[in-house]
Amino acid sequence: MIGLILLGMFLVLMILGVPIAFVIAIVAFVGIFNVPYIPEVTVPVKMMNGINSFVLLAVPLFILAANLMNSGKISEKLIQLSLAIVGRIRGGLAHANILVSMIFAGVSGSAQADTAGVGKILIPTMKKQGYDTETAVGVTAASSTIGVIIPPSIPMIIFAGLTNASIGALFLGGIIPGILIGVGMMVYVYILARKRNYPKAAKTAPRELVKLLIETIPALLTPVIIIGGIITGFFTATEAAAVASLYTFIISMFYYKTIKWKDMPKILTDTLALSSLSLFALAAASALGELMSFYQLGLLAQEFFANNIGTKWLFILIIIGFFLFIGTFMDAIPAMILFVPVILPTSIAFGMDPVHLGLIVVMTLAIGLVTPPYGLCLLLAAKIGNLSIERSLFAVLPYILIVLAVLLFVAFFPSIAFYIPNLLNPSL
Repeated sequence: MIGLILLGMFLVLMILGVPIAFVIAIVAFVGIFNVPYIPEVTVPVKMMNGINSFVLLAVPLFILAANLMNSGKISEKLIQLSLAIVGRIRGGLAHANILVSMIFAGVSGSAQADTAGVGKILIPTMKKQGYDTETAVGVTAASSTIGVIIPPSIPMIIFAGLTNASIGALFLGGIIPGILIGVGMMVYVYILARKRNYPKAAKTAPRELVKLLIETIPALLTPVIIIGGIITGFFTATEAAAVASLYTFIISMFYYKTIKWKDMPKILTDTLALSSLSLFALAAASALGELMSFYQLGLLAQEFFANNIGTKWLFILIIIGFFLFIGTFMDAIPAMILFVPVILPTSIAFGMDPVHLGLIVVMTLAIGLVTPPYGLCLLLAAKIGNLSIERSLFAVLPYILIVLAVLLFVAFFPSIAFYIPNLLNPSL
């Protein structure tokens, strides 16, 4: 009975528009308060323990690196480089939008930072050059989801912390899927651009291209340092995040000279604000996880799948469908905290590698970033482009289908995603 009441409370609070982190915390407290065997102090204790992790320090540090990139106008330089590379193709600005998202993904690990940083520049520029608003918003929002697939990835770090999966293997496993998504989006944009006769930029002279490449080499080295350090074991994901933040600060302050000391308080304040949202949701979800453990939801889920789902492929389809639904109204971090521990035993029973499960979950929840009512990347892009959510959703649908196609490909042919991890470091 209490379970139905808690579920009803969860749904009512969500409908009322209460932030998801507070919804989870309230449900956890009320639920534990009504269990005589669990003291109420468990809620704050579990919340503290939930974020008392060295691995989770990577979350604010990667967000800081992304904020430093945006504030230091490094993203603008990456846009210039991307435009120089693909601008001569029909629909060049849209292609550059996708390419810079792929590059940006290798630094920040945050899709929202990509949407904000790239969207503020490219959406108005695309509209001025004759692109319709739907295309400008759709391609910006959709391509930013690559930010949580190509390493580094904050959701992958959270998943690794939950399951003890190899962060290095998850990071390397996201490279091919991220590239496939980016290429798929560029193919669609090319077809759309030819149909609508979108403009293309003049061909960049080789000398100018080399000059832009030299200017952006320090920024392009960031993902090399991060991924290289992790897979070689030189430093952990958290240490990589710290190095990325420090390195980005140094090149922004002293090489590009686009950040001043007076800018740092705002950058740090914005970083703390964004980090606190994710980490509070994580803390609240840890408390709710204790309640779910009391009711043995993981065991119940395992028994259900064992008795009703006899094949691995059907289990994978159910997981994808479930997280597609959850992602429409919940951020990836609390969604994983709540439900990954529930499905993990069953996935292991079916013989799934935790890294494979992680790629499926992260890629599925990435789609949630562009599906209302949560759809944070879609909301940001729509706001920048001054476009209604309904029209924005319609514009982003073809790109969602591309991500979904790559997701199913990775789900049923995992050897493709594991090619790079096995090639560079078979021990991962």
